[in-house]
Amino acid sequence: GDKFSVPDNLYIIGTMNTADRSLALMDTALRRRFDFVEMMPDYHVLCNEQADSYCVSVGDINIDLVRLLKTMNKRISALYDREHQLGHAFLMPVVNAIVAGEDEKALNKLKDCFQNKIIPLLAEYFFEDWQKIRLVLGDNQKPKAYQLIKQSDVDYDKLFGDSDDVGDIADDVQDYKLIEADSELWTDPLTYIGIYSASSLLKDQG
Repeated sequence: GDKFSVPDNLYIIGTMNTADRSLALMDTALRRRFDFVEMMPDYHVLCNEQADSYCVSVGDINIDLVRLLKTMNKRISALYDREHQLGHAFLMPVVNAIVAGEDEKALNKLKDCFQNKIIPLLAEYFFEDWQKIRLVLGDNQKPKAYQLIKQSDVDYDKLFGDSDDVGDIADDVQDYKLIEADSELWTDPLTYIGIYSASSLLKDQG
């Protein structure tokens, strides 16, 4: 029979990612009991005090982090939905290195982010549909030399011989291969610039 109460100044604040499918069945019940505040990617934290985007500088070449993230998120929204956009937190280690004046470290942090976080997450989002992942990364617009995911035709005659058993499955089937982890492309600034400005690479190609 003891009475129990909580003070008026007690606030319960929780976070959830609406992209997590495991929360779908709880969503309606939660919404009836809480106020919800949407928190989308905050591009302002990728800018300096003058509101200019932080850039990874490699010589005279600058990788614009805001344009990079915004471009990928617009493509994800078009191909999937707005709930699966990439958060700004992915690029914060890159920003920290830039602020510390460590340009080489910033480029390596960007490489690590794409290799170990962004591309594996995109593979999960799109259920290993590498054509869509190529679209998010802009590989379909880049010269082949700067593509992160290489696309090629599958030679069914070489794999299975000249046989009718293969049938229609051989029509327009493509093979996709992510570049090697030690490829120099990962530390080439044009690889990332090409994601949001493929036309600049085409100009460089002549």
